[in-house]
Amino acid sequence: MLRLFWALASALLGLWPRLRRLPGKAAVALGAPGNGEPARPERLWQVLAVVLPVALVAGIALPKVSLVMTPSIDAFAVRQAPGPIARGDYVMFTLHHPIAGPKPVKVTKHALCMPGDRLTKIEKPSVAARNAFDGYYFCNGELLGVSLPYGIHGQKLDHMQWSGVVPAGMIYVGSNHPRGFDSRYFGLVPIATLTRMERLL
Repeated sequence: MLRLFWALASALLGLWPRLRRLPGKAAVALGAPGNGEPARPERLWQVLAVVLPVALVAGIALPKVSLVMTPSIDAFAVRQAPGPIARGDYVMFTLHHPIAGPKPVKVTKHALCMPGDRLTKIEKPSVAARNAFDGYYFCNGELLGVSLPYGIHGQKLDHMQWSGVVPAGMIYVGSNHPRGFDSRYFGLVPIATLTRMERLL
């Protein structure tokens, strides 16, 4: 019992210095130039008049902004943009693929080959590896990209074997970057899984 009383008394004694400093901290929070000086509540309201609107705008806008963490897209930050997806639009989706890592990741690409377009794949001997083939992908005769046999860390890359008229509800997504990881490797993507984006930076 005595030990419990002593522990309680020690806690109260340790709390007392903090309680003594509390009025001074409150005065500073209310606009006082320093401890021991009178509060200036009007300064607090002036600060709040500036800080609160900025915090409100940031709280509304920032959750809708996404940073692009890949050099394959010519954007640093994008945000959601309503409207139907058109050729060349930025699109974001969740990628599930071993190359991307053990967990799904959000990626941003361009919508490059649309439903009804003709996607043509041509196989040629790889210029990057012996006894391997690269896939050359064309949309309505325009080159979209060329697959690579191996990734930047040496992992083997299997490229998409499908070609033909892009079915309704599907899109080829990609970029101009030669090492971009896109539909060249994981295939067409359902439009329903895409979010239309626009570039901010």
